[in-house]
Parts: sequence; C-alpha cells; structure tokens
Amino acid sequence: MMQFEKEILEESILIEDSLTEYMALSYNTKHVFQGTKKPVDRSSVVMQTLLLVLTVLTVYFFVTLDYQSVDVLKGFADTFINFKTMFLHPATHRFTLGEAFYNVVVTLGLAFLTTLIGGIIALFLGLLAAQNLAPKMVTNIIKGFVAFIRAVPTILWVLIFAVAAGLGSAAAVIGMSFHSISYLTKAFSESFEDLDKSVIEALKASGANWWQIVFQAVIPSSATYLLSWTFLRFEINFANAVAMGAAAGAGGIGFDLFMAGSFYFDLREVGLITYLIIAIAIVLEVVSTNVKAKLQQST
Repeated sequence: MMQFEKEILEESILIEDSLTEYMALSYNTKHVFQGTKKPVDRSSVVMQTLLLVLTVLTVYFFVTLDYQSVDVLKGFADTFINFKTMFLHPATHRFTLGEAFYNVVVTLGLAFLTTLIGGIIALFLGLLAAQNLAPKMVTNIIKGFVAFIRAVPTILWVLIFAVAAGLGSAAAVIGMSFHSISYLTKAFSESFEDLDKSVIEALKASGANWWQIVFQAVIPSSATYLLSWTFLRFEINFANAVAMGAAAGAGGIGFDLFMAGSFYFDLREVGLITYLIIAIAIVLEVVSTNVKAKLQQST
C-alpha cells in the first residue's frame, strides 16, 4: 500500500512539473509574439501616401475652384431631374419603335461584319504569331505590328480611313476591322501558346505537317477560347458601332442617339435608345454564355 501511494505521489509531481513548464513556455511565447513588430511593407506605405496626397489634392481642388457664380447644388438637382426624365419617361417623337429596331439591327450588322472580318484574318495571323507554331522572327514582327495598331484607339483609325474613304459606313468598317484584327490576333496567339507542347511534339514525331497540326490539335483544343474572345470582341464592336454612328456618320442607332442628345436635346428619346442598347447588350451576353456552355459540354 505504501508503495502504491508513493507511485501516485511521484506521478502527481511529474504532472505538476509538466504543467509548470507548459505555462512558462506559453508565457514566453506570448511575450515573444507581442514583442515582435510587423515588418514595414514599402508598397503599402507608398499606396497609403499616394491616397493621402490624392485626397488632399482633391479637397484643395474643390475648395479653390472658381465656380463663377455657378450654383453647384442646383446643378446636381438639375442633373437628377434630367436622369429622371431620361430613364423614367422614355418616349419617341421623331422615329417609331420599328425604325429604332431597324437602326439597332444596322448597328448589330456593322458589329458583326467587323468582327467576322477581324476574326478570319486574326485566326491566320494568330497562328503565325504563336511561338510554338511559327519562327521567332515571324512572331516578333506580327506581335509588334498588332501592338502598334492596338495602341491607337478605334475612333482614330476610323478617322484616319475617313480621310481616304470619306465619313460613312466604309470608313467605320475598315477602321473597326483593323483594330479587331490586332485585338484578336493577340488573344488567339496567346490561346495557341497555352496548348500542351507534348501534343504538338507527338504529331510532329508522327510525321504530321503544319496544317494537320493546326486543324487536328491546335484549333480543336482552343475552340472554346477562340469563341470566347470572338464574342467579347463582338460586344466591344457593338459599343464601338454605336459610337461610330455618331462620330463617323456610320448610321444606325448611334446616329439617332447623337441627334437626340446633341441636336434636339430630347432626353426622352435618349432614354429610350439607351434602354434599347442595354437590352441588346444583355441579349448578346446571354447568347454568348449559352453558346460557350454548349461548346464546353460537347468537348
């Protein structure tokens, strides 16, 4: 019995020693973490400083701005009233709904034509611009050329071609197609470069030529990406076609929007045309999403 009690006493002492060591270790660890300071992140400091400077400059701008007896509050109130009239009371006065839908179709046709031209030409240029499919010198030349085209906005290309072809749909088609080619060439070439190199090497080892590699491996494997980029460019071209209708005289719903907003200042017609453009944009997004989903299921 005495031996049993002695063993229990020794075990209790060991347990107490273990608890004491654990508490001491926890206390030291806590103080170590509390005493450790977070290292200074230079990027966060620069970002916070930049935001502070921009905030100070903004406040200084509004305080020192010479309003020249302009009532800012009245201006905000009038803007709110204009938006209310535009979006809560849309109406037509100088064209019917049928004519409006016809002009929307014209704008869609302009966007579709420029996307089709740009997509076909960009497909071949994208194959030549992919580093895994063409010599490096060729890819560098094509990528440099399309990068220069993308650096110039679409409206400037349209105005440049308008000098030769005159304002109208011809200049709009050429300028928008020109920019679409450069945009899709970059997108397609990057999609081709992301393909698995082992597949291309296996086809080359089996004796397949360049065209067989393209049509049997490259295009089928990247069809989903090609379709996604093409639909995205189509949506961009639709927005550009609206702008070109006003800026380059290409017609369509953009010209009606320009006349209603700048010439007649009819806010109700502007609201109706805006709703039509938003509705078409939503339909395009739904169609593109469904087509891409079906293509992914089939592949």
